[in-house]
Amino acid sequence: MYHVSRPDGTVGQPLAGHNQVPGIMEVMFCRVGSPVLQGVDYASLSLNLWALDQEHRQHLGAFILRQEVLKDGFHRDLVIKVKFGESIEDLQTCQLLIKHYIQQDFFVDPELASLQERNITEAVMVSENYNIEVPNYLSKESEVLIYAREDSQCIDCFQAFLPVHYRYHGPQSKDGETFIVVNNLDLLMYCDQEFPILKSWAQSEVAAPCALKNKDICKWNNMKYKSIYKNVTLRVPVGLTTHIPLVCSVTLLITMLCVTLILVAVYGHFSL
Repeated sequence: MYHVSRPDGTVGQPLAGHNQVPGIMEVMFCRVGSPVLQGVDYASLSLNLWALDQEHRQHLGAFILRQEVLKDGFHRDLVIKVKFGESIEDLQTCQLLIKHYIQQDFFVDPELASLQERNITEAVMVSENYNIEVPNYLSKESEVLIYAREDSQCIDCFQAFLPVHYRYHGPQSKDGETFIVVNNLDLLMYCDQEFPILKSWAQSEVAAPCALKNKDICKWNNMKYKSIYKNVTLRVPVGLTTHIPLVCSVTLLITMLCVTLILVAVYGHFSL
């Protein structure tokens, strides 16, 4: 086990493993010929430093993803921002595609076509027989593709936007609220040219349309990423089971009153 000598002559942590090294730059300040490094195999030390530097670069180069839900109430905006940790020239030749799995607690805004025309989002629904009327306990998970755009306010950044709405949730016996954890997503990337540095983060290939208005199929790379938030949890208000008798009684009463008024209006009109 070797110790690291800092520029001021003090001795750092033992160089037994990379998790114990204070930092790559601090290790690089080791003075050749220092008494604490006499007898060190400098070839092995250089190899270890190169490995540490490669791991450090790999950590910096990963995609950093932030998923958050904006607004209050039952109508929310799902916003996804992606930052590439290492600057790459000609990255503008690449496209990012978000493959999201919307759980049964939500439904995607049915006016996607209108939102596309207004240049608000570039999302397309993949799932068929998509019903926005059913409650969450009768619904199924849906799949949506969101083509991310470059963020003009951030270098090597992309962002995607998707309006979603809560489905009706059944009443509960207590608390009057339930919690929803937003699903994780797949981050897909397609580039017109090859970037060797990106291959280390590619997990698999996925077939998907090349663009929103291009039905040709491209092979996208499913990329690894680091998420800022481990879980995005939302709190949704729901009814209480103790209120069911009252709600049913009031609903029945109002229904009977409306039917009576309609009958009176109809028969009163004919009697005149």
